[in-house]
Amino acid sequence: MKRLIMLLVFAVLSAAVAGGYWYWQQSSQPADGAAKAEKGKGKGGKGGRGGPLTVKATRAVTKPMPVLIDAVGTVESEHSVQVRAQVSGVLQVVQFKEGDKVKAGQTLFQVDPRTFQAQYNQALAALARDKAQLENARAQQQRLEPLLKREFITRQEYDVAVTSAKSLEATVQSSQAQVEQARIQLDYSRIVAPISGRTGQLSVRPGNLVVASGGGVPLVTINSTDPILVAFSIPERQLEQVRRYQGDKDMRIEILPDRSGPAVASGKLVFVDNTVTTQTGTVLLKTRVDNSKEVIWPGQFVNVRIVLTIEPDAVVLPEAAVQPGQEGSFVYLIDDSSKVKVQPVKVSRQLGNEIVIASGVKAGDQVITEIPQTLMPGATVKIADGESKAGGEKGKGKGGKGKDKDKDKAVEGKGEGKADGKAEGKADGKAEGKSEGKSEKKSDGKSE
Repeated sequence: MKRLIMLLVFAVLSAAVAGGYWYWQQSSQPADGAAKAEKGKGKGGKGGRGGPLTVKATRAVTKPMPVLIDAVGTVESEHSVQVRAQVSGVLQVVQFKEGDKVKAGQTLFQVDPRTFQAQYNQALAALARDKAQLENARAQQQRLEPLLKREFITRQEYDVAVTSAKSLEATVQSSQAQVEQARIQLDYSRIVAPISGRTGQLSVRPGNLVVASGGGVPLVTINSTDPILVAFSIPERQLEQVRRYQGDKDMRIEILPDRSGPAVASGKLVFVDNTVTTQTGTVLLKTRVDNSKEVIWPGQFVNVRIVLTIEPDAVVLPEAAVQPGQEGSFVYLIDDSSKVKVQPVKVSRQLGNEIVIASGVKAGDQVITEIPQTLMPGATVKIADGESKAGGEKGKGKGGKGKDKDKDKAVEGKGEGKADGKAEGKADGKAEGKSEGKSEKKSDGKSE
């Protein structure tokens, strides 16, 4: 009897232990599935909880970089002439079109020349008369000279003949001057281009009366376009640099209509003003550039870039690597143990998307170019392998459905992370439940 009771007690205890073990297995199955799904998240671009961050980084390099000063300038014509009439008269002909390119000496206008031609002819006639009288006076002097030696005439009579001849010589010279003046007036009736250049707007049309005066509207304005000047101003603190490199062969001045575009012309510095403008604290400079294709125009605003010299071993970083801060610029530096360190840097200058570092970083140092939001100083990071693994991977995990009737649940884990949007990772997990409530889950992670 006692043996039967002991067997019954043992059977009850065994059943209780088996039931407890079965209940424990069923309750622990979702937790295991969730843990594996969380593991699937760890394969995303952000490294998972407690894992290293995947970041995109680059190394500082050394290469030749120019030392530049940027300014805004105004294009000026080296020669500009306002053409005006020097004689009064009716404008007969305009021998060019507005905006034409003209050469020095080319006829532009013709004023009615008839009045000036008549004055010139009159002056020629007066000169011819005076020359004839002079010849007669000289002949008279020559006839009286031998008579004076023989004392057939008095000395006074001979002196009168000499004086008359000299007086007529002066008269001839005066007539010659009048002829020259009349010829100049006649030439002024034909208005020519004083310089080579391009004409502007025409202010007087044929048939109008033009007046010789210093005021009023000019007939036309001619501006020379090749070569051409560009005037610009720089702050007074940069004047020392400009004067230091002014004589170097590498120094040049480039003209850029668009700051982001290529230079269309270049030249040398030809003028530095002898005083600083007190109102603005700037100094006026000018450069002369070739403009045979007329790519820049008088009065145009252009960007001016002064290339002072070429720095042969400048430390260069991409613009994305340098971050602004309250105490100055800094970078996230990766040390030999893959730890992140905040490194202050001094920026020398920026050229396009590249920044020249004056101090704080040396060639070969590795810095982060794309900063994750969760990045903290001292964190451990992992460098992405190229652009396809730049820290922007996606991970996905999917749990399957169990076949147990009491625990028919699906465990699903998904993890996504992006750093540069160019890489994706996928993790798929499948779980199958058995009749005893056991489930297995498989997770495969692939990254592209």
